[in-house]
Amino acid sequence: MSSDGKIALFIDGANLYATAKALGFDIDYSRLLKQFQSRGVLLRAYYYTAVIGDQEYTSIRPLLDWLDYNGYTVVTKETKEFVDASGRRKLKGDMDIELAVDAMELSENIDQMVLFSGDGDFRSLVEAVQRRGVHVTVISTISTQPGMIADELRRQADVFTDLIELPPLVTRELPIRSADLSSPKVSLHRGAQTKLIGSP
Repeated sequence: MSSDGKIALFIDGANLYATAKALGFDIDYSRLLKQFQSRGVLLRAYYYTAVIGDQEYTSIRPLLDWLDYNGYTVVTKETKEFVDASGRRKLKGDMDIELAVDAMELSENIDQMVLFSGDGDFRSLVEAVQRRGVHVTVISTISTQPGMIADELRRQADVFTDLIELPPLVTRELPIRSADLSSPKVSLHRGAQTKLIGSP
């Protein structure tokens, strides 16, 4: 990524959380913001996530409040409950449209778009933004099995950056609890990818 121009970050919150967790670390959002502020003029840093509306307190609320007060534009909407084909109640909270609308509106004013997501549904958005002359970097990972990024999105991006390659300054390692050893996962250890032994 070049070190000049106007930049906007678009963070698919649930997708980034799942990707970082699969890699065994947590994102330090303060350091993440500073990292991209040092690469150009950061116009906006959007963070998108769905929230459960009928719960007075959710575990994500402190993070959203912190982001809102510390340089991020937080975009939320309430999840919707539905019953799937097998009769189970599930929650749906897709933020793709909100992210796409904001990206298209801002695309006339930026040189670089950084998308934190591996969702293949964003391929058309990336293509449309590129037609407006915006350079698009997509950040996700192929370091897990399977990878967390759709192949079509990776191919469409001008630059793909694996989250595992981001400077250590933007991440915090999560402590590995003994309970975590019951299932296989990928952990980040001194910059190397290490498989933990677990049940098949």
